Amino acid sequence: MQIGRFFRRVVRAVVPPLAFLSIAGYFGWNATQGDHGMQAYQQQLGLLEQAKQARTDALAEQAAWKRRVNGLRENTLDTDILDERARAMLNMANRNDVVVPYDRRDPLF
Repeated sequence: MQIGRFFRRVVRAVVPPLAFLSIAGYFGWNATQGDHGMQAYQQQLGLLEQAKQARTDALAEQAAWKRRVNGLRENTLDTDILDERARAMLNMANRNDVVVPYDRRDPLF
């Protein structure tokens, strides 16, 4: 009889704290390793920094394109420079232009 009473006393003394510790361990594990834990929070912060950097890059690219497009407006376009670049790219000359031939080995500038 005393063995049964001793066994019950041990079970009553061990089971409640063991249950509490296992529940606390479960919540502690999920607080650090779970889907909403500390590591997931750090990963989300990293993704947020990447998104902010991508937004900054996109805004810079958008500003560069706006400058380029504004440079093509009629009132800001220099027709002499446009004519010069078009002739250079198309390898064409006007009748009134003076063409100076050069050897391929001679530097242009």
